[in-house]
Amino acid sequence: MKQIIVLMMLTVAMTNYANQATSTTKANDFNYVADRFADIEVLRYQVPGFEELSLQQKRLLFHLSEAALMGRDILFDQNNRYNLAIRRSLEAIFMHYDGDREDAQFKALDTYLKQVWFANGIHHHYAEDKFKPGFTAVFFENCIRRLDEKDIPLRKNQTIDQWLAEITPIIFQPDIMSKRTVQSTDVDPIVASSNNYYEGDITLAEVETFYAKMKKPDDSTPISYGLNSRLVKKDGQLSEKTWKVGGLYTEAIEQIVSELEKAAGFAENDQQKAVINTLIDYYRTGDLKTFDAYAVLWVNDTQSEVDFVNGFTETYGDPLGMKASWESTVNFINKKATKRTRIISDNAQWFEEHSPTDPRFKKKEVKGISAKVITVSMLGGDCYPATPIGINLPNADWIRRDHGSKSVTIENITQAYDNASQGSGFNEEFVWSDAERDIMKKYGFITDNLHTDLHECLGHGSGITLPGVEADALKMHSSTLEEARADLFALYFLGDHKIIELGLLPDTEAYKSEYYKFMMNGLMTQLVRIEVGKEVEEAHMRNRQLIARWVYEKGKKDNIVELRERDGKTFVVINDYNKLKELFGELLVEVQRIKSEGDFEAGKLLVETYGIKVDPELHAEIINRYAKLNLAPYKGFINPVMTEVKNQSGETTDIKLDYTEGYTQQMLRYGKRYSFLPTYNEFLKN
Repeated sequence: MKQIIVLMMLTVAMTNYANQATSTTKANDFNYVADRFADIEVLRYQVPGFEELSLQQKRLLFHLSEAALMGRDILFDQNNRYNLAIRRSLEAIFMHYDGDREDAQFKALDTYLKQVWFANGIHHHYAEDKFKPGFTAVFFENCIRRLDEKDIPLRKNQTIDQWLAEITPIIFQPDIMSKRTVQSTDVDPIVASSNNYYEGDITLAEVETFYAKMKKPDDSTPISYGLNSRLVKKDGQLSEKTWKVGGLYTEAIEQIVSELEKAAGFAENDQQKAVINTLIDYYRTGDLKTFDAYAVLWVNDTQSEVDFVNGFTETYGDPLGMKASWESTVNFINKKATKRTRIISDNAQWFEEHSPTDPRFKKKEVKGISAKVITVSMLGGDCYPATPIGINLPNADWIRRDHGSKSVTIENITQAYDNASQGSGFNEEFVWSDAERDIMKKYGFITDNLHTDLHECLGHGSGITLPGVEADALKMHSSTLEEARADLFALYFLGDHKIIELGLLPDTEAYKSEYYKFMMNGLMTQLVRIEVGKEVEEAHMRNRQLIARWVYEKGKKDNIVELRERDGKTFVVINDYNKLKELFGELLVEVQRIKSEGDFEAGKLLVETYGIKVDPELHAEIINRYAKLNLAPYKGFINPVMTEVKNQSGETTDIKLDYTEGYTQQMLRYGKRYSFLPTYNEFLKN
């Protein structure tokens, strides 16, 4: 629940980077742009400071990075049970195609394959809709029939005809598995979603009943029920198939564990070694109490320079926000930039006490909030290629209450966005005047990063839930409301004089840059990511629209924010920044109350009133204006290639990074090197 997606989510950054386009020029002699297709631009990121690390730290990073790649297939299978079959068949066609590669049909297949790689499956990583192939079913069938049978991912005893009859409708019929995740109360979200967290004819009511029976009344330290399992219905009975060594996904998890065992040998200290070994124990047992023990150890490890996330962590992909996708990031601290976040974490108690929220919902004593700026060196699973720019973990409320949380801002990713976005023409098209453009140019980068710092470190770390309120009380709206809570906390305090007093912003004008970008994005420009006629689906987008629409509507009487037309184009104009700050605070009060009391009905009303519906005329206008800029609304990253350097005796003497690998090269290499799962991880089918 606690991730800013780029991205993501997410995939694009939370504000400015979400809508900035990129230039194909080099910045500082580094070519940031790796590829562009459909609505995607793929970038590279640099890893400054890597060469200065010790050999022990580099080797630790190497094995953690290998562990970050070993679980790649898990996410594909989690997103849809046919993803591995489709990806592997498309890769086989791409590698063995002997026809004209400039043919329109093949080029369309190439684009579709790149989309599948980027989204880790057949559904858009942000919009959740199934991709529409630009090639025909006949072309696909002809390509399959020209392959050697060993290159086709057939089921046991399945003929090519049978395989085509099963797979072709999944790709080409839009009404079959049309959405990956549905977060709506209009339909049964479990039935309507086509992800692979639930198998069999399972309904929402059955899921809620199944897990309600597990929960213990008045448990002050509950495990995260259902976090690391698929719920399966067979012969009318429900059971969990746990993701662990010896269980579901064991083929990949065994490889992850192997690399983690190697990494433990290069741990910087005993505490970090205990973190890694406890994570290994969790992977071996699937015991969620062990997962909590790992999370507690991890959040208390604030001394290690190298850090990582690896496992079943974020729950955006499950409509109920229970089951976690597999993800990984590997990183080391940016000591210079971390001075900024340490100022924030050192003053966390002040921010909590001065929040406008009801005192009943505030932490009496803020514990264990640590924050740092990091340099990421490898991305995996649900953090790749669409990448978060900030992370706050653990997610369990009781761990945050008793032990605190760890927040990071990934500055080499935000720097890559900034360097690659020069000269896009976006601000000239959508920003009201030179006054706003000038302030965004002057302060945009620092206020973006500070917004992320405040969102992750303080926003997610603030407040309490009342005793007896269950973690999943807000159901399918929990992620949207949690992101809104963190954003509102950050926005409210960005405009506070305390930020100037702490030296985090240079003057009282700087915060206006982020306020303007947030309102412009939430009211207008993020709509470029949605097809005309569609509603807002993704939790981060719903959050931003919810906030922007709510304050716009509430501020109409005083004309605080307006949508003003000029030359047939709509613009956001902010007339009173101080009153806008007050509205952010007013909404924060209500969202915190909803979270603290577990008020599902109030949360549902807020999300469905402000966060989902789209003005069709404004939407069409924004799409048309954006199209003229020839920009890609979504961005993500490929990883550097990390290689061991060995001497004649076979000893590792260094770890080198290479940034020249292309997007297609990387995806094909990953498909060959890190593909461990069987194509069909199903319990109900052969």
